[in-house]
Amino acid sequence: MEQQLAQMPAWFWTMTALSFGAVWGSFLNVVIYRVPRGKSLVHPGSACPHCQAPIRWYDNVPVLAWVWLAAKCRDCKAGISARYPLIELLTALLSWALIVRFGPTGSYVTYFVFMLLLLSLSFIDLDLWLIPDVISIPGIVVGLALTFILPDKPFLNHLLAAGVGGGLLWGISVLAKFLMKKDAMGLGDVKLLAMIGAFCGVPSLWPVVMLSAVQGSVIGAVWLLVTRHRPPPPPQEDGFVPPKGAIPFGPFLSLAAIEYVFFSAQLQQVYRWFQL
Repeated sequence: MEQQLAQMPAWFWTMTALSFGAVWGSFLNVVIYRVPRGKSLVHPGSACPHCQAPIRWYDNVPVLAWVWLAAKCRDCKAGISARYPLIELLTALLSWALIVRFGPTGSYVTYFVFMLLLLSLSFIDLDLWLIPDVISIPGIVVGLALTFILPDKPFLNHLLAAGVGGGLLWGISVLAKFLMKKDAMGLGDVKLLAMIGAFCGVPSLWPVVMLSAVQGSVIGAVWLLVTRHRPPPPPQEDGFVPPKGAIPFGPFLSLAAIEYVFFSAQLQQVYRWFQL
């Protein structure tokens, strides 16, 4: 069976990975909107948020439907956000990149599931400053469970990474709160790094923490300049008030984790250079 799969032409795997990723990207749009609001993922069906008209199956084709509808609802002509096809396209491209990187293997399946979790948590965090436990905690369990499928993923290593990763960020958040006299990091970020450790193992922790910190600092500084005249974000449901000009840290952890999946060898080499 594996030999037959390996003999399939490259274009077949490209089209399969892109299509598969786009379909799951469409589902992610549902997850991102409904999960943090406590809504069912299956009922009711997809509908226009403006006029509540059910979306026809042929208007639900990932990416292409947004184009042929000219970014408008077929019924009420209200605009459809470009974020929907962008998430679908991003998921499709990540699926394709994974099939190029790992081929049609268990590693592709493992890291595709990982990408779905990272994308959903990142966009929810950007919208609501929230990393839902209902996604991150099962994600930790799934990441550990998948180590039994892949022989190069020792369970104890990944279990240790989940514990150390979560504990590391928790310690940083406690220290930051002590020094700044206010919350500087949510526990959602702690569970997100634990999930990353569960999927990627101990060697991922240093590169992910460093990359997320550096990239978050640079982008955060630019964002602070851009938004300095804007009012602060509104208080969240748990009473947390995001500082003016602040941006969530979760997306940067996710970005660093994605970079590690594709460039782990290069990042480990950089780590060895620092040890010389």
